[in-house]
This record gives sequence, C-alpha cells and structure tokens, in this order.
Amino acid sequence: MRTEQRNTMNKPEFFVTPGYGERLLNQLHYSQAVKIGDRVEISGQGGWDDNLQIPESLADEIAQAFRNVERTLATAGAGWEHVVHVNSYHVGGFPPEVIPI
Repeated sequence: MRTEQRNTMNKPEFFVTPGYGERLLNQLHYSQAVKIGDRVEISGQGGWDDNLQIPESLADEIAQAFRNVERTLATAGAGWEHVVHVNSYHVGGFPPEVIPI
C-alpha cells in the first residue's frame, strides 16, 4: 500500500514595526518582517527613529539600529534569542567608534 504525502507550504505572514514601519509601508510599500512557519526574516534596519530621523552621534545611531532590530523581531513574535545570523553592512568601513584601533 502506497501512502501519498502532501507537501504543504506555509503562507507568509508580513509584519510592520509600529512607528517608522508604518511610514515605510506607506512610502515604500514594504514590510519589515516576514514569517513563514517558524522562520522570521527582517529587512534592513537603520538607526532612525519613528520620524525617520538619524541621530547625530554614530554611537546613538548604532544603538538605535539594534533597538529597531529588537522591535521588529518582537513585532513578528521573536527576540534576539531566536537570531542565528546577522548581516551588517557599513558604508566607508568601520570608524574608530565601532572598532577601536
């Protein structure tokens, strides 16, 4: 007797970070996170506030970017404990504030 297995695909569920995410959805038509099954992927998160303003201090900008990652993860029901990989892109290399020489 042969048993037929069906492949089922989970539907993607999209999430918008409250605050800046709503603005980006309206302006650029994208969501900050997508969840398929138990996997969550988030889009690039910058160091902006809810008004898309970037702090003058690089240290403040970096701290805000990580807060934005955390907020976006939480919106999709995840947290840092679920993160297995992070891509980090930097224009112009790392300044001394990021990695002291």
